[in-house]
Amino acid sequence: MTATEPILQARGLHAWYGSSHVLHGVDVKIHRGETMGLLGRNGMGKSTLIRTILGHVTQRDGHISLFGQDVSSAKPYEVARLGVAYVPEGRGVFPNLSVRENLVMAARTGRSGQRDWSFERVMETFPRLAERISNLGGQLSGGEQQMLSIGRALMTHPELIILDEATEGLAPLIVAEIWRVIGEIRKSGIATLIVDRDYRKVLAHSDVALVLQKGQVVLSGHAEEVVTSEALSGFLGV
Repeated sequence: MTATEPILQARGLHAWYGSSHVLHGVDVKIHRGETMGLLGRNGMGKSTLIRTILGHVTQRDGHISLFGQDVSSAKPYEVARLGVAYVPEGRGVFPNLSVRENLVMAARTGRSGQRDWSFERVMETFPRLAERISNLGGQLSGGEQQMLSIGRALMTHPELIILDEATEGLAPLIVAEIWRVIGEIRKSGIATLIVDRDYRKVLAHSDVALVLQKGQVVLSGHAEEVVTSEALSGFLGV
């Protein structure tokens, strides 16, 4: 792929859960190092779009390419191997492994052999995890588990990281810490797709934005244009 080609390009995505048609012809394009905010009220298809891109939704139609490769029918592990990291809404830490084990078991070099996010750098980024390095995943607070989930994703040296409701249900101090880290990820040049209820924070940390309503794109563009759109509040119900 050329330097100007998007690393993720999805065209005409449709997705179903059984007989329920959730996505209706969605297009997504993310370039190298770009951060996209994905917005919409609950039940409008945001998580389904993420899960479709990742290969978790099997009833899907449309074309998806990652790094120039067709992944329209790929399995989730095949998408991950291409350099995509996923921080799910439920965090997904291993409760019976220590913080260190949760991190080290995920470590691998990136697509281009990069090793920017070493264990030491993750410890510096998340001082709370360094303090709990021997604790089991199940002994951590919700905020600490979220930090561990993000740290583990970074240790795979992804080209694209997808954050689904990274601050959901967390205390304000922890939320501020998570946004600080998201800012660091953005500066480091990793492309990012963010879903979060705080649309102002999402747009402040994004280059471009996509707004879904009933499984269709109703608003898209540069983040600074989307945040000033008169239509935005209607689509988000705010």
